[in-house]
Amino acid sequence: MAKNRNKKKNGLAAMDVSTDQTVMDAQAMDTSESAAPKQHIGGSLRKTKGVQMKRTKNVRKKKAMAKAISKSEKLEERITRSESKIERTKNAKQLYE
Repeated sequence: MAKNRNKKKNGLAAMDVSTDQTVMDAQAMDTSESAAPKQHIGGSLRKTKGVQMKRTKNVRKKKAMAKAISKSEKLEERITRSESKIERTKNAKQLYE
């Protein structure tokens, strides 16, 4: 049996837009900070269902490619660090000669 998702919620009333007060003086703006609203326990932690991956092979390939790229970047960074260290030591040796 299908669920009726378009059912109106009970207890909702029309919004009352009538105003009984008349504005006499300009009121000062409220600048006090309000506390952050507390999250409901359990209600807001519910996850929405996303699109499922059809082929996990593609996901594995993408992860492997990302890992290879990060490894190559780390390797390049190490090489540049070692080269700069070698240059510094050479310059220091030349100062003392």
